[in-house]
Amino acid sequence: MTQSAPPRPDIDSGPLTAAAVRLPAKVTAFSALRKEIFSPHLSFLMEAHNGLSAKIVEEAGFRGLWASGLTISAQLGLRDCNEASWSQVLAQLEFMADATPLPILVDGDTGYGNFNNVRLFVRKLCERRIGGVCIEDKLFPKANSFVGEHQPLANTEEFCGRIKAGKDSQTDDDFVLVARVEALVSGLGMDEAMRRAEAYHAAGADAILIHSKQATAAEVIAFAGRWGQRCPLVVVPTMYYATPTAAYSQAGISTVIWANHNLRAAITAMREISRKIHDDHSLVEVEDRIASVQDIFRLVGNAELEAAERRYLPGASTPRAIVLAASRGELGELTRERPKCMVDVRGRPLLHHLVGTLQSGGIRRITVVRGYGREAVAADGIETVDNERFAETGEAFSLGCARHLITGATVLVYGDVLFRGYFLDAIGRSAGDIVLAVDGSRKANGRPRDLVATDRPYAGEYLDDSPVRLVEMSSTLAPDSVAGEWIGLARLTAAGAELVRNEIGRMEEEGLLERADLPLLFTRIARDHPVAVQFFDGHWLDVDTMGDLAAARNFA
Repeated sequence: MTQSAPPRPDIDSGPLTAAAVRLPAKVTAFSALRKEIFSPHLSFLMEAHNGLSAKIVEEAGFRGLWASGLTISAQLGLRDCNEASWSQVLAQLEFMADATPLPILVDGDTGYGNFNNVRLFVRKLCERRIGGVCIEDKLFPKANSFVGEHQPLANTEEFCGRIKAGKDSQTDDDFVLVARVEALVSGLGMDEAMRRAEAYHAAGADAILIHSKQATAAEVIAFAGRWGQRCPLVVVPTMYYATPTAAYSQAGISTVIWANHNLRAAITAMREISRKIHDDHSLVEVEDRIASVQDIFRLVGNAELEAAERRYLPGASTPRAIVLAASRGELGELTRERPKCMVDVRGRPLLHHLVGTLQSGGIRRITVVRGYGREAVAADGIETVDNERFAETGEAFSLGCARHLITGATVLVYGDVLFRGYFLDAIGRSAGDIVLAVDGSRKANGRPRDLVATDRPYAGEYLDDSPVRLVEMSSTLAPDSVAGEWIGLARLTAAGAELVRNEIGRMEEEGLLERADLPLLFTRIARDHPVAVQFFDGHWLDVDTMGDLAAARNFA
């Protein structure tokens, strides 16, 4: 090859984290793509077609993107025959380049016309920090390589003019132009493919993409053998997908493009979910199978906006969470030296799962009230407050230890519960200064905990948005008055936080705080102020027994 790059892990080195592919400030998108294409080891580019898919590719650990003409057109509802104009493609590329620092190789089709279109397109790509372009030796408007047979190709000399025009128009020396040879796809044979590749390389192409639609990689492997690494060689194994990846490395191929798989995966998933919702007239069975709304917020960078709001908007804030995790729990040997919140659930402590759910919901300030085995209570991104009297006090006292933090929007949650992320979104949308998450399907069981009586029973109708208010919460309610079980999750507005702080103070003055639980706290507040109830139907659990722990390992 004509240029080398520092060694990097080979194809079997394991996945890279998204953080690992963040580019240092001095590395440009152009030099980063050139490094991948000219790497001494096999490199990979993953298809993306918009800003969100670009972020997902980065998160997966890839070092570069393939902006596919097919998938960009398809996600616009258009065919892959230049129905999407180059300006529409540029608009998508701009979103992608803003969404991720990963370098992008653009599928530039034929260059959208003659040499003049190519040089205009290349200048626009450079303005948008796009690392390189691949143009193919077909006629404009192009047809997808997998449609029909014996597609006519461009005159070799004319296509070389397009390559020269592109290279002369780039504004960064590291911009990569890849020439795509379609001779094998069009049935013109190996000799013609070699002749064209040599001409394109001589015209200034930085790399050659040899394309094939055979079911095996025999053609491209044979081409690679004859090519002899005169410049980097790129392949797209869409049709010969069963070829072992190691074969490409052994053949001296530089780069493999996974060309359209994110869009194809999205189509499969959207079809399945759309049909399920259509058939069921309900979201209940799909909610746990799809990404949460909070995951979307995370991908598109809501956390950065929240941080900016705290800096630039006076008084702006995001909710904080207070996790009550002072008790030991009774899980035998598992809680002999550590509290229940740190018991392992599928390789991670229970608390880590809970903290992850809160963080995915946009909650960054998380305080855990510790007690028993406090030295063992740790998780990334948390602060701690200690209940020194955990052995002789209850939940309300533990909350009182953190009363100075109950200001502004606040989420209160038990440290031994797991719930789906959409719970946070639902209670966040519910009207009320205090909103309790209640499971309407849990009327009572063998170990009643926080049973709830409300002014209206749980109807089980998801379209029923009528307000529901707490009447009483206790473990000793009469069965015919029980509307459900509180799951140990509450949301407070700033006004609700003040109500809770004030009630903690009153209970302390009355000598009730040390032994009180949260059901008593909320019941007392509900006597004078509305406490709203948001009903749910399952999709959560609390870990009190070994049976619960087994269920948690299936739930997490």
